[in-house]
Amino acid sequence: MKIVFATNNQHKLEEIRKAIGNKHEIVSLKEIGFEKDIPETHDTLEGNASEKSAHIYNQYKLNCFADDTGLEIDILNGEPGVYSARYAGENPSFEDNMNKVLEKMKAETNRSARFRTVISLIINGNETQFEGICPGTIMTEKYGESGFGYDPIFMPNGYQETFAELSLEVKNKISHRGLATDKLIDFLNKI
Repeated sequence: MKIVFATNNQHKLEEIRKAIGNKHEIVSLKEIGFEKDIPETHDTLEGNASEKSAHIYNQYKLNCFADDTGLEIDILNGEPGVYSARYAGENPSFEDNMNKVLEKMKAETNRSARFRTVISLIINGNETQFEGICPGTIMTEKYGESGFGYDPIFMPNGYQETFAELSLEVKNKISHRGLATDKLIDFLNKI
């Protein structure tokens, strides 16, 4: 099955393609000629994921899925949450966002957090959502070079390395996006 992944994020696209393998053809927004950003106007991950998949389905009538992901830090009342990508303002770099978290967490001892992903899949006009959660800890400084976003400051529970230090294979198995993607794959394989 050919399915559009409604993202312009090359890192996410590579992770999803690797996880899904060859069973389904995953195409990007660019590959269908859509090069704009889809606005994220909701205050929930569920709402943003749904808005993005519906936007593409309604415009192109192609089966598609979209995700929204947030880093939710307990001591910060769930921040940055739905605003994770623009936590440090409009069009911030990954560094800007991480630095803001590290600054806000500087004096905190409770460093528990979780990454949460919601995927909205639309097949033939019908939407199904999948959620993945990865609990962990916010580090006091950055470790590792791979990954993207907050990966260098997030260490998943049960591991001694951040997401930016783990191999992509390990990260895909345990990450929020990996867990939500597993549910998506299971669903697609039953169709």
